[in-house]
Amino acid sequence: MANYKLDIAKLDNIIKKTVDAIQKGKQEICDIAENARNENKKLNEELKLLQTQILDLIKSIEDTEKKLKESRKRLLIVNRDFSKYTQEELRKAYEEADNLRVELAVKRENEQFLVKRRNDLEIRLKESFRTIEKAENLIQNVNVALSYLTGDLTEMSKQLENIQQKQMLGFRIIQAQEEERQRVAREIHDGPAQSMSNVVLKAEICERLIDADPGRTKEELQQLKKIVRESLQDIRRIIYNLRPMSLDDLGLIPTLQRYVITFQDETGIEVSFKANGNCSDLKPAVSLTVFRIVQEALSNICKHAHALNAAINLDISEQMLRLYIYDDGVGFDTEKLKAKCNVNFENGFGLISIKERIELLDGEFAIYSKPGKGTRLQIMIPLVNEKEVPDEQD
Repeated sequence: MANYKLDIAKLDNIIKKTVDAIQKGKQEICDIAENARNENKKLNEELKLLQTQILDLIKSIEDTEKKLKESRKRLLIVNRDFSKYTQEELRKAYEEADNLRVELAVKRENEQFLVKRRNDLEIRLKESFRTIEKAENLIQNVNVALSYLTGDLTEMSKQLENIQQKQMLGFRIIQAQEEERQRVAREIHDGPAQSMSNVVLKAEICERLIDADPGRTKEELQQLKKIVRESLQDIRRIIYNLRPMSLDDLGLIPTLQRYVITFQDETGIEVSFKANGNCSDLKPAVSLTVFRIVQEALSNICKHAHALNAAINLDISEQMLRLYIYDDGVGFDTEKLKAKCNVNFENGFGLISIKERIELLDGEFAIYSKPGKGTRLQIMIPLVNEKEVPDEQD
């Protein structure tokens, strides 16, 4: 049996690695397509900017040509009637014409450079369009292949995981039953059994002192009454932990309210409890399941979450029971916990136990958590065509 479990774990690991490799390949293809789209967008923006620059430059060249034409006309006039102008005016006319000629030459050279750059961008843009088309076609083809491969492999992985969890859950249930019996036996031995021994001893003392020392006898009887009262409280606590009778007498909501108050007093964790709806029509299996879920969840919060506050919201409608449990604790990585549970089942038995209880009632269970962000449990149990589950046995 041990070798069978090991084979399942290895096969499940191989399947998960295969799915991860396929998903990684798909992501790399998507990255290539996204990079091509980004490059295309940049080229398009650069081309638009360049076209605007060329249009502005063409307009500037036309203006410079007009200025140069006017400058040349003035230069002809100055040369024809040079005797009417001073030497300084002649010099300025020549310099203006020469500067405009140089400026026009520079602008035309810049125009040629921008036009060449525009042509190069247009070629690169066309190539990027072709790259995008090829990448998108490749993504479509890969998606078709992945939809078959990952679907089948993921389903197989889930089935193997369920087989492994149910096998280990069966062994863990047997172990939990034995541990529960040992716990109850230890609590009875250390609590009520010891108290009953003291009761017998105190009764014998009272029997001897009743005639000789009535005052001392009264004191012993008072202590005897105190011991009996404490023993009764211990027995009630043990019975409550096995199955709270208030579920049958008072109903689910009062039982949860009482349990939350006790939990706050014992742990110092503030717990907000809100309930909406009527629980009087709930079947015993549903009430017990919800109580055990809250019990297990609060136990996990106390042991692992290091939380200061928690909240329980219970909403009961005609067709659905919704239970939300929050805490502001340290949180955890759900994927790492899942992998850890596959290696050591005891680490996640509480959560798997909750999941198994809910699935017996055709319910849904989801857990959301991140390191440092607390934890949220979401449970939904249908109240139409409910399935009965056997009551717990010690």
